[in-house]
Amino acid sequence: MQIAHCSFGVAPDHPEVKNVINTFTKTAEHPRLRYFGNISLGTDVSLRELRDRYHAVLLTYGADQDRQLELENEQLDNVISARKFVAWYNGLPGAENLAPDLSGRDVTIVGQGNVAVDVARMLLSPLDALKSTDTTEYALEALSRSQVERVHLVGRRGPLQAAFTIKELREMLKLPNVDTRWRTEDFSGIDMQLDKLQRPRKRLTELMLKSLKEQGRSSGSKQFLPIFLRAPKSIAAGEMEFSVTELQQEAAVPTSSTERLPSHLILRSIGYKSTCVDTGINFDTPRGRVHNIDGRILKDDATGEVDPGLYVAGWLGTGPTGVIVTTMNGAFAVAKTICDDINTNALDTSSVKPGYDADGKRVVTWDGWQRINDFESAAGKAKGKPREKIVNIEEMLRVAGV
Repeated sequence: MQIAHCSFGVAPDHPEVKNVINTFTKTAEHPRLRYFGNISLGTDVSLRELRDRYHAVLLTYGADQDRQLELENEQLDNVISARKFVAWYNGLPGAENLAPDLSGRDVTIVGQGNVAVDVARMLLSPLDALKSTDTTEYALEALSRSQVERVHLVGRRGPLQAAFTIKELREMLKLPNVDTRWRTEDFSGIDMQLDKLQRPRKRLTELMLKSLKEQGRSSGSKQFLPIFLRAPKSIAAGEMEFSVTELQQEAAVPTSSTERLPSHLILRSIGYKSTCVDTGINFDTPRGRVHNIDGRILKDDATGEVDPGLYVAGWLGTGPTGVIVTTMNGAFAVAKTICDDINTNALDTSSVKPGYDADGKRVVTWDGWQRINDFESAAGKAKGKPREKIVNIEEMLRVAGV
């Protein structure tokens, strides 16, 4: 049911990205598509059962767990994952009780991807700018009381390896009442490498250098502080210690030098991993993804033998890499693979398969999803927002008529 929302992982102030729901809606209303919401693979239905009932099964359930820092004290209440924080302000059912402590001045985000920048922007954005988004009411209330003034965005490697993209950085640089402060020493010699960079990386680096040159010309009550060449070392009450790193063949190697940053709240944003939800999945546990070649799931990863009719797309197949368009293009490629296998008879579709039978389970149909969508949209409209999300599964099911 959550994929139809298409908004639990997208920043509330990025409504244009959420317009993909229109494509989902067009697809879901196709007469040959059957929608089963509130059904979980491995719990409500097994992979074996689906394979018996369909010629092809495509697994696309994503990466729902976090990579850990593997540091002592990581389980302290003030250390949470960026994924959970995003789920909290986006209204993912089950995340409403997270209650992040925003009473301190300093937040340290470990990681420099787009999710990390999204979180920084949410923490530093003016509240009025968020009130017209679908940020949950409980998150808006908490953010209205926030005492956060400085957000440190810390990465192991240098500016040339930063994982955030130019769009996200531009948005940060334009935030009102927020100063972006770079460390000059992090950019030593960077300008000499510009001509060697590919265009996207060159444009991003040029923007960072331009911002560095212009910093100090304005003042704001809040600060965004990107910090490079620092690797997490330890966590203590109110602070986090980092090893100063140096690059050796693109790898961040810790030195004997360290730095401590005040950190009333620590948000871990160092990547995701998938989980194996059914014993029938050929899962690569160390890498956190399914064994596959070009979307075809392997029966035997040692020999490369493919398991006919079983496919994977998205981060479940590739691992957590790339941005939305990367995953979208990968999905198109896997869809073509399935069509090719059918057209070349690599996948036998000559027999008739019965399809899934919900067998009395509490299933949300597409009409049920539309009722949820209409309810949330109406609740949001009353508050001047695109929607006000239902954050309780039982309430969702009630609205859906299940």
